[in-house]
Amino acid sequence: MKKDIQVAIDGPASSGKSTVAKIIAKKLGLIYCDTGAMYRSVTWAVLNRQIDLADTAAVARLARTIKISFQPGDPDQRVFVDAVEVTKPIREGAVSSHVSAVAAIPTVREAMTMQQRQIADQGGIVMDGRDIGTTVLPNADVKIFLVASAHERALRRYKENQIKGLDSKPLAEIEAAIKLRDQKDSTRKVSPLKKAADAVELDTTSLSIDQVVDRILNIIEKSR
Repeated sequence: MKKDIQVAIDGPASSGKSTVAKIIAKKLGLIYCDTGAMYRSVTWAVLNRQIDLADTAAVARLARTIKISFQPGDPDQRVFVDAVEVTKPIREGAVSSHVSAVAAIPTVREAMTMQQRQIADQGGIVMDGRDIGTTVLPNADVKIFLVASAHERALRRYKENQIKGLDSKPLAEIEAAIKLRDQKDSTRKVSPLKKAADAVELDTTSLSIDQVVDRILNIIEKSR
């Protein structure tokens, strides 16, 4: 495995991006960057500081000034905004409801893209998100686009919330929210959720995590 390989994994909410990206990075000894957690962290900071979401200039200023960092955790990677751990808060309902709006702000995306590229410059990287293969790392060596039915993704989110001890909405409500999130992410003007022309699409609806990981590892092996 070359030391500077870049693997971009994109897809809609709860398609399995973060889970498989973390496993693949660990197996290959690469850096893992959770871009979704970065946008959630900005959203958490905006809500926590009671900044008006309509004040895009203020939101962008905040995005440029906070430091988002990751630390190893068990079972999940820990996320920090400056010195405050936000691993659980950024997964709660208020953040989930507003992250698409924050992520759609061009100047916020510019700030996050800069941080993400700086992380990628440190060495081999596995990065997941919604615009990694199209915008953040357009020259990535391997591009994967994961998809799954809205119902399956809602079920995954519901089970994940239960395991993590988070308050969970009814399954039908989660599915409706995921469909709305898909619509927002796919139609935003800046860096919309879109499959890169050279990405390999993989439907994970009926696949286990191990099966998805194995298929992606095979794709990476063939790219060498």
